Amino acid sequence: MFQKQHEHRTIEEAISLAHIASGLCPPGHPGQALSHECLARYLKAKVRERSSRAHPKGAQNDPLSSGSSDIKNIIRRVFFEISEKFPPRLLHTPTGVICNRDAQLSYFEGSHQYKRLLSSISSFAKQKFQTEISDSVIDFFQIAMLSHRWGSGEPLLRENEGKKIYDLRGTDGLAKLQDFCLLALERNFQWAWSDTCCIDKDSSAELQEAIGSMFSWYHQSSLTIVYLSDVFDTGSLAKSAWFTRGWTLQELLASHTVFFYTCDWSLCTKRATANHKTDPAVLEELQKATGVAKRHLMNFSPGVDDARSRLHWASHRRTTRPEDIAYSLFGIFKVHLPVLYGESAENALGRLLAEIISRSGDVSVLDW
Repeated sequence: MFQKQHEHRTIEEAISLAHIASGLCPPGHPGQALSHECLARYLKAKVRERSSRAHPKGAQNDPLSSGSSDIKNIIRRVFFEISEKFPPRLLHTPTGVICNRDAQLSYFEGSHQYKRLLSSISSFAKQKFQTEISDSVIDFFQIAMLSHRWGSGEPLLRENEGKKIYDLRGTDGLAKLQDFCLLALERNFQWAWSDTCCIDKDSSAELQEAIGSMFSWYHQSSLTIVYLSDVFDTGSLAKSAWFTRGWTLQELLASHTVFFYTCDWSLCTKRATANHKTDPAVLEELQKATGVAKRHLMNFSPGVDDARSRLHWASHRRTTRPEDIAYSLFGIFKVHLPVLYGESAENALGRLLAEIISRSGDVSVLDW
């Protein structure tokens, strides 16, 4: 320790003397360049000495030997990496607030998962460090997704951002959103997502991202709640107009776990089941209503295989905006194309078919 303190004082004294020497040499003096060179050498030694103290040998890349602030920064970095896989805006069901990424991080940093990470991080093996963080983030952000038909007075982002939806009164659309969030909370989901208020539809960039990511978001969610506003009793879910809408096809195919609810938020079947997509009776009804084979309903893989059949599934469905009939299929075919609202449905479908053919070589899709 004494030796290090002595070396530190020696460097500081050398720097001080070099400054004095530099000041004694006017511009153009032959000794000025030498004094600057010496000063630079001593300053470099000082920087290296400080760096070696801050990062001892053998611990430079070891997050477990870092201070608390460094560990928190590592957790934040992993959080933002993982959070790229789920929607940028989520509804926090305990409060009814729409949260962006920063707000999501804030809630995570107040969670027991985060506190457990900080308290036990030193016990983790190096190779498990980031895995533990990733698992904690994924565990905290279990998301329930809403699948529904748009109705009147749907709550949009700009109208509800910064507000608690439970405090608001008004439209049927808002009541639906409140009931959805409360149901998700009852099922122990702190996070929920709805396409009404969790997308900034005034931003073309965000809309492009959402359409390109929609299949993945539903696929990675923990639960999809399907609300059938026109079904009044159990056992008749296939009569719903939900089965005629374009966007709901990919939401059904992408989701692993699905529950169907009637207009009064009652389950569409009285039988106890962990998933309507694995319930034999419901699955039979879904197959008849959609024309999609049970194997695809239970375990669908997006892509251009058997493209004609997949196009046929959507052939009798409709969307409010004509071009959406093509955009709603991007996830099913696993293609990423520009979203050009204002183009005709024919042009949008033409671009989609051209992409399918270029990937599969199957020109028969032109006759779907």
